[in-house]
Amino acid sequence: MRTYRGGVTSRDSAAPSVLDAAALLVATAEELVVRSARDVHTAVSDRVGTGTRLIPGAVVPDAAHRGMASAIYGGIGLALRGVAAGLDKAADLAAEQGWGPRLEETGRGRFVQAAVNGLIGDRLAVERPRLAIRMAVRKDGADVPPEDFTAAFPDATGRVVVFLHGLCESESAWDLHRERIGTTYAEALAARGWTPVMLRANTGLPVRENGVALASLLGRLVEDWPVPVTRIALVGHSLGGLVMRAAGAVSDPADRWTRLVSDVITLGTPHLGAPMASFAGWGSRRLAGLPETSAFGRILDQRSAGILDLVEGLGEEVPPLPRARYRLVAATLRHRDHPLSRLAGDILVRTESAHGIDQVGRTLFPAGEVLHVDGGHHFTLLNDVVVHQALERWLA
Repeated sequence: MRTYRGGVTSRDSAAPSVLDAAALLVATAEELVVRSARDVHTAVSDRVGTGTRLIPGAVVPDAAHRGMASAIYGGIGLALRGVAAGLDKAADLAAEQGWGPRLEETGRGRFVQAAVNGLIGDRLAVERPRLAIRMAVRKDGADVPPEDFTAAFPDATGRVVVFLHGLCESESAWDLHRERIGTTYAEALAARGWTPVMLRANTGLPVRENGVALASLLGRLVEDWPVPVTRIALVGHSLGGLVMRAAGAVSDPADRWTRLVSDVITLGTPHLGAPMASFAGWGSRRLAGLPETSAFGRILDQRSAGILDLVEGLGEEVPPLPRARYRLVAATLRHRDHPLSRLAGDILVRTESAHGIDQVGRTLFPAGEVLHVDGGHHFTLLNDVVVHQALERWLA
């Protein structure tokens, strides 16, 4: 029998280090900060220079200013690119030799990696794959490959509840408010005979791509689980709920895991899109309208495919799993009939979208059960007393 060594896996030698994060930080500073400052400076100079160039003798100072600015920005950019290249080489050496602090060793490091993956994870997967998160079962801050399930889950039961976090989050997000509430969804369900399985994903990838990865992972879980799986419940927060729906859409009806899913529970999931994601696109277009602000528009355009998928969510083209009961949870800052609640929902997702109901009252989940949490916001749904009570009823 393989021994699960407290969070140490065979992939740890290739896990991203602090040097990888530093290299990315420096490269991003050169790409976004320095270049944006240069472009804004140039645009402002052009606008001012349009008038001053008509003044006799102003052409020479203007040309000198441009040359000096170009040299300064070029020098800073060159220096930062050199530092980033050096850090990349050091990070490669650290990965080869297995030394240096890894991001996954601390909660702060895991938070940073998850947040960066949510923002630009699709680019990381191509340009800096060591920093890109790969979907996996997680325990003790590390990936658990299927061949280690028996060692990692010695008390496994046939009832498995799978948790998938939202955008820019990791499996640690489910611990929110644990000190105040005294437990988490995973701990409470474990006490009722369920085995919680926490997943981590690169939320910057397209939702459907993550759905393919999740379908594959759930297939392996059913095959390699220590005991026969009798029931699966899927719990997704925000974008995680969309990924769970996408997994059901790309799976084969003959896949064993799809026939074992009894419940799909989504918490603040933008089934029909999120206004904040749309606002980012609106902002980038408006900023691009002026030379002085176009650089900031380009920064907004760097947002990941995962964020772009939040603009419209997943509509009727992604049908529900035929054997699963859907539970759709939404929150609002005040009472749901309050004007602020109708406008802002849980700050990020409106109630109708979280419940899968469009503007004319049609629902994506005709047989679904909806739950509303008054006086909450998008992130309180990660650990809320009202949701605890509902989970106890739904997953009895």
